[in-house]
Amino acid sequence: MRQLYVNGVWLSSTSGEGVDVVNPTTEEIIDRVPAGSSADVEPAVAAARAAFPSWSRTAPVERGKLLAAAAGLLRERAEEIARTITTDLGAPYPVALQVQTLMPAGVLESYARLAEEYDFDRGRVGDSLVVKEPVGVVGAITPWNYPLHQVICKVAPALAAGCTVVLKPSEVAPLAAYALADIFHEVGLPPGVFNMVSGRGPVVGEALVTHPHVDMVSFTGSTRAGRQVAALAAETVKRVALELGGKSANLILPDADLAAAVKVGVANAFLNSGQTCSAWTRMLVHWDQYDEAVRLAVEAGRKYTVGDPFAEGTRLGPLVSAAQRDRVIRYINRGQEEGARLVLGGTDAPLERGYYVEPTIFAGVAPGMTIEQEEIFGPVLAIVPFGSEDEAVQIADGTPYGLSGAVWAGTEERALAVARRLRTGQVAVNGGRFNPLAPFGGYKQSGIGRELGEAGLEEYLETKAILL
Repeated sequence: MRQLYVNGVWLSSTSGEGVDVVNPTTEEIIDRVPAGSSADVEPAVAAARAAFPSWSRTAPVERGKLLAAAAGLLRERAEEIARTITTDLGAPYPVALQVQTLMPAGVLESYARLAEEYDFDRGRVGDSLVVKEPVGVVGAITPWNYPLHQVICKVAPALAAGCTVVLKPSEVAPLAAYALADIFHEVGLPPGVFNMVSGRGPVVGEALVTHPHVDMVSFTGSTRAGRQVAALAAETVKRVALELGGKSANLILPDADLAAAVKVGVANAFLNSGQTCSAWTRMLVHWDQYDEAVRLAVEAGRKYTVGDPFAEGTRLGPLVSAAQRDRVIRYINRGQEEGARLVLGGTDAPLERGYYVEPTIFAGVAPGMTIEQEEIFGPVLAIVPFGSEDEAVQIADGTPYGLSGAVWAGTEERALAVARRLRTGQVAVNGGRFNPLAPFGGYKQSGIGRELGEAGLEEYLETKAILL
């Protein structure tokens, strides 16, 4: 069984218990990680607290150099780490390499640069000097769907800011986090600056959130769990950053390039087998083009070959676990029960082994249906008709979420005008690509705070006014 990483060394958990890591393609146990205890959190937090004074006073340029070295090692090991992610998550290998590994390497590099370039002294306001200082010890709790990217989105800016970190990675797909811990150790990150305690959320996560010596918690996961994190953190009035669920709309206006909008929309909805919080899982199309959009979506969806994620040509790997597969199947059944029309996929198991769900598309979806309102987290797309631009905006904003989305129109000017109306944290205009330097985060129940870029760095900084 693997160990915990605390104060620069690998240690056994006091619990003596473990969690099996299962390959979702083969359903075989491939590894075992500690089911950490609340007692394991104590030395990790103590190590982070002890390391904070020195690390926070380390020159930002020196912090940046260590992060740059880590990014270099991550790139060197990208293929190996991508294979690990494919094995314990099920993402097709090209996705695991480009999206799950190389993109996080780029994010880590961006924070290496920001550490060197960011102006922590913000200048004078009247007779006062305004400075930015690290918030302190950060508890980072990350999910399984992007098991390296989500870790780096928290750990990199926290370290760049001068904070120290205790990470609790998801126990479902934890192996990429172990690879990152090895890299931080090899580049010489000082002991206690980065610590990792694996385990379950209700035990290790709760111990971090409630610990009086943890100054901030950054959590990515479900909205339900995020509410619990916020409530528990309120007891010690610590800062909380939450990146939660989504039910994002891909809004296609009548003058848009319909074929392009549908093709890109289907790809976005099915990326990572639909296990993406920012996926455009609702496609909004004008009544006049609705039937054609459904036809194009089904045509595109049929090209998402289900299979071994290491096999050439596979575009849809398994879901991460049996529990996740069963959850998605329940939603597909619910969609049919509520009267939506299944036009692709369904509940049949596409392969004899593995936690697979077929690429699934629903037509005839009305606002308010369960599959239109709730995050499914699987390869399920709902196509919703609208009659006017105002109605489309109303439908797009008509869920508790506001994380991402897209607008397609005949001109960028028109698409941008509609994008400005949407209550969501990120909007792609006419196929605008994901930008790992732009702020990422949600409105409404999709979260609090932002990750990535300068905004992500500032989540981990306090503002101090020095009166002269």
